[in-house]
Amino acid sequence: MVSPMCRPTLADLWREAGEIDDWNIEVVAAFMRAAYGKGYCDALTEDSPGSLCEEHGYRVPARRATATPEA
Repeated sequence: MVSPMCRPTLADLWREAGEIDDWNIEVVAAFMRAAYGKGYCDALTEDSPGSLCEEHGYRVPARRATATPEA
């Protein structure tokens, strides 16, 4: 299985999925976690915040107000 620390591309995940002969719930769950993690990382690093949501037809969530630290 691809290490979560190496940030695989979705193409890497598909390539590895094609090599799996013995699918079971644990393998499926690992691939789902990896794909979710990839999407989460993509969202955190997108150039224009909210653009991934817009591209896929989702509502862009409102930004939370951030608390200002007291000096």
